[in-house]
Amino acid sequence: MAGSVLKTNVNTKSPEFEKNSRRMIDLVTQFKNEEEQIRQGGGAKAIESQHKKGRLTARERIAKLIDPGSQFFELGGFAAYEMYEEWGGAPSAGTVTGLARVSGRTFMIIANDATVKAGAFFPMTAKKVIRAQNIAIENHIPTIYLVDSAGIFLPLQEDVFPDTDDFGRVFRNNAVMSAMGIPQLAAIMGMCVAGGAYLPVMCDHILMTEGSGLFLAGPALVQAAIGQKTSAEDLGGAKMHAQISGTVDFREPDDDACIARIRALADKMGAANPAPFSHVTSRPPAHSAEEIYGIFSGDPAKQYDMREIIARIVDASEFEEYRAEYGETVLCGYARVGGWAVGIVANQKKHVQTLARGSDQKRLEFGGVIYTESAEKAARFILDCNQNRVPLIFLHDVNGFMVGKDAEWSGIIRGGAKMVNAVANSVVPKIAVICGGSFGAGHYAMCGKAYDPRFIFAWPTARYAVMSGDAAAGTLVEIKLKQLEREGKKVDEKARKELYESVRATYEHQTDPRYAAARLWVDAIIDPAHTREALIQALEAAALNPEIAEFKTGVLQT
Repeated sequence: MAGSVLKTNVNTKSPEFEKNSRRMIDLVTQFKNEEEQIRQGGGAKAIESQHKKGRLTARERIAKLIDPGSQFFELGGFAAYEMYEEWGGAPSAGTVTGLARVSGRTFMIIANDATVKAGAFFPMTAKKVIRAQNIAIENHIPTIYLVDSAGIFLPLQEDVFPDTDDFGRVFRNNAVMSAMGIPQLAAIMGMCVAGGAYLPVMCDHILMTEGSGLFLAGPALVQAAIGQKTSAEDLGGAKMHAQISGTVDFREPDDDACIARIRALADKMGAANPAPFSHVTSRPPAHSAEEIYGIFSGDPAKQYDMREIIARIVDASEFEEYRAEYGETVLCGYARVGGWAVGIVANQKKHVQTLARGSDQKRLEFGGVIYTESAEKAARFILDCNQNRVPLIFLHDVNGFMVGKDAEWSGIIRGGAKMVNAVANSVVPKIAVICGGSFGAGHYAMCGKAYDPRFIFAWPTARYAVMSGDAAAGTLVEIKLKQLEREGKKVDEKARKELYESVRATYEHQTDPRYAAARLWVDAIIDPAHTREALIQALEAAALNPEIAEFKTGVLQT
């Protein structure tokens, strides 16, 4: 049945379109260049050292493991960006994680990068592995671990070892995933020592290559602890574990043979249970995805129509808009992405001329702001999606909720609470994409990280904070000036301006999507033109979990 096709009013020849395109292409190019640098891991010398041991790098292993012609969808690539610089940095947190097809089936792949501090676990390494495991748990994704790690990075052990989101949680998750019936294969392809030795042994299948080591304590520590002298091979080599301890299931001569065995094992796994979500043959959008570059404006003062973005993401550009004439600063509607039925909740960045609630007085509603009516509409739409088993996609470009007397009289807090309640208790998969700003409580209502999205992506234009840079800088400067005044110090206009610019620069740096991605607040920074592909990957992964809990909201403020 034909749906409602979104018509486009985009003038691709306009100066504004061309300006936006140039800016976005420059930004995307900058991010891609940085990603390429990150993919070098510990650098050329470290890669050469890995090769001299007869071992492949993490990314080389992944390239051989995944199905020919398929793509590796990397998650957490910017993890630890600009962090641990006093230790020489930890590109991508010294581990590579992402989704890929192996023998025709979707897997989560977690691979230690031994070119980065011998694959040692920094604090963000543990958090990145745990995030990948949590994605696998939420979506029932079978997981492959390519283990090549020296264990905890000892200078930072206090931030890696003890807490609930630290190193030990990795093994706890191994046990939980096994109990849930989520297949896990672990290949020891280098060192696997100390507490890290538990990871592969808690998986369903254990493979080990010649020249690798698996032991709770290495030869030096054993000698220091109990005075026993032994070689690494006798202590915990592949032959010993295959023939004597019986710990490993498959002993392989090298990386290539090990990867071939993993693919053979993956090929024999039983099929996943069918997805409970509607899926039909995929159809491409009616409009080019690259046009998103010219449509989107990262300038807070500029307007654009979010429907034009949606038209370049959804199948056949068909969008069944829900309550199109009510609460217009939030768009809600049904569509398909890659054949999967979805509900879309998106911030509309065009200003809207409407009537004030309860009167015939005209009022202007600002794009990117959530008003009482739009919050209530979105909450009701989210309830419908949960009732009908429809996954939700949230497209962020939100300044926050409306403030002021009119907003308070209209019940903005009550309306916002309804939306937050519906998002928080939603049981269908939720996927968030931060396109532009994502500020304050608007970030929460649009399914920010604290609201358990299965995946959360960001465009290079994303800005992620409690408030915008200008607003925050103004507030923080006023606080600082009052503090100085209390101390009897006077600040002239020049010093005031310098203080403002300093505070603003610091705050702007912290709202950059790379800052968020470094701390795993977002799973990946994506090219806007590839948003559809990222969503399809996420939806296909989410569909592997056939279980949907009973939907309850608790008390809704009416």
